[in-house]
Amino acid sequence: MSPDQSPIIRRERIPGGRAWSVILRRGFALRLTDIEGGANCSALFFNAAAPLERYNLADTLKAQHTAHLTRGHVCYSDMGRILVSITEDTLGWHDALCGVSTEAEVLAQFGAQRYQEARNAFQRSGETLFLIELGKWGLGVRDLVANVNFFSKVTVDETGALHYQPGHSRAGSSVTLRAEMTTLVVLNTAPHPLDPAISWQPRSIDCAITAAAEVSTEDPCRLSRPENARGFATTALYHSQCDHLHVKP
Repeated sequence: MSPDQSPIIRRERIPGGRAWSVILRRGFALRLTDIEGGANCSALFFNAAAPLERYNLADTLKAQHTAHLTRGHVCYSDMGRILVSITEDTLGWHDALCGVSTEAEVLAQFGAQRYQEARNAFQRSGETLFLIELGKWGLGVRDLVANVNFFSKVTVDETGALHYQPGHSRAGSSVTLRAEMTTLVVLNTAPHPLDPAISWQPRSIDCAITAAAEVSTEDPCRLSRPENARGFATTALYHSQCDHLHVKP
């Protein structure tokens, strides 16, 4: 049974321009769904038991010979282990290059908006939202590393210029992350930093946690790159388990 068919253990809705975090235990999956279309969901990943081990953008892209993420890809830690795998994806492209917005960028693009007028809908940057959520786990500025932007597509032209693709994600688009380690997942739904919109309209995300099927020898995430098979073996060793493809009992 795939995670999309498994009973939902926990469900949360993240309104636009907000943040949320959860410890996703090994063997469980998190399905993110763009409720309205046009969402951006920025994500950071940490080893929940030892947060100094965290998502490493450079190794993730280099090991898998890619500049964006989709089904069959994994997110590596800076220890060479796999934090989460992307097991399902209806979009085919998620930005891994552009980071999050800063307060100065939000102010310049959308103007000033105070809590006194807008209440909880007031504008906060992706950076600020990450820092607020990281603080709940004893983490801070030094832990603000490069992130993934789910539901956003950015292409690179021959000159190296980055181009945001509006309308990439439709209502109902989803991506499923399977935890290969017990992982602290930190999310925010601020607009993508390259989104050219002139009005502040961050979109909501649905988060559903389910049990994940056992990883098989034919798992697409394991087989997509030789490096990934080694990553799964290294991750199994961390859990004092035998990976039958690479580690002899």
